[in-house]
Amino acid sequence: MHSLWRKLPAEPRRRGAAGLTAWLAPKAQHPAPIAGAHLLVGGEINRASGLGEGARIMLRACKALGIPASGFQASLLDGASAPLDASPQSPLIIHVNAPSLPSVLLKLGRGFLRNRRIIGYWAWELPVVPSLWKTAVGCVHEVWTPSLFSARALETIMPGRVRVVPHALAADPLRPSHLERSAFGLPDDAVVVLVSFSLASSFERKNPLAAIEAFRRAFGERPDRFLLLKVSHAGHYPEDMERLRAAIAGARNIRIEERLFPAEDSQALIRCADIVLSLHRSEGFGLVPAEAMRLGRTVIATDWSATSEFLNEGCGLPVPYRLVPARDPRGVFEAEGAVWAKADIGAASEMLSRAADNPALRQRLGAQAARVAAERFSGSELLAAHYALTRREPVQAQMQRVSA
Repeated sequence: MHSLWRKLPAEPRRRGAAGLTAWLAPKAQHPAPIAGAHLLVGGEINRASGLGEGARIMLRACKALGIPASGFQASLLDGASAPLDASPQSPLIIHVNAPSLPSVLLKLGRGFLRNRRIIGYWAWELPVVPSLWKTAVGCVHEVWTPSLFSARALETIMPGRVRVVPHALAADPLRPSHLERSAFGLPDDAVVVLVSFSLASSFERKNPLAAIEAFRRAFGERPDRFLLLKVSHAGHYPEDMERLRAAIAGARNIRIEERLFPAEDSQALIRCADIVLSLHRSEGFGLVPAEAMRLGRTVIATDWSATSEFLNEGCGLPVPYRLVPARDPRGVFEAEGAVWAKADIGAASEMLSRAADNPALRQRLGAQAARVAAERFSGSELLAAHYALTRREPVQAQMQRVSA
């Protein structure tokens, strides 16, 4: 039987395993259990990932906003250990995306989940949700998601059960460390452009080759213009790193930084940059551009998907694009009929030149970006979502319908 299973193509095997796990996993009880005020936030608390950072931001923001909350490790890779002293009325906010959620819930156990309100904090980066995500719909009472872009996609599989709760970056008390450019090997006498991404989030989606091309078109070998590629999880994706190194071959004003930094130092790195560039094909939120705005940096980013909800010409430099079919060699970011953006590299190159040559423009855009971020990421939606939970209303009454 095992040999027959191994002969099946990878995709049917993956779908079959996911379906079986979802069938075995505990289901969300109905009617939805009463929710207390204290939140349990589960996720990749100890892992350097977007999901992990989202969980950590929520925990820190809850503390700053006066929302009682505690966190615990829960992930597919590192396992899940349910807190023994958790009240059964404490709702669970689980920062684990749908494909992995049934497995994580199985690890947490039915006893821990019994009579507990379960909220999935999910983010998806395409307008179409893969069928694999539907297997987890029955495992949660509702879903919170950080952007309207993501919510519109999730609404198609969970109508009336999706709430937009952006990352409360402005409420997060974490601040940049005191590290300066020298700590990151950055020149003091150059305009520094930062491109920061994780290879675990898809090389194709993050689209760093377009950013490199835009920089090289704009500045060539100019020593007073410097590009830093901050790459996370580089060791796990050697082929991607080969492509990056080939793209920057011979460029003395481009460097790759592979070190993992604590959150405070990562913020310091963003603060050390003059410009933060993201020519992503799609984002479910866009933590790096959003954090850069909060820190008053000039952001140049693709004007599509979630980042277009907070970045505009008044506070940054949105890059025009055209939509193309979504094609991900790893098969993660693919769904029938899905599209994503192909940024206009020529326009991005011109924006880089204009911003680099104009300190006054950078100062004006950065100041307005900080004001926008303070308002958009204040944590008001998190407070509203927490209030809705404690009102003990049915889930349907709590959800804000997402317009198409």
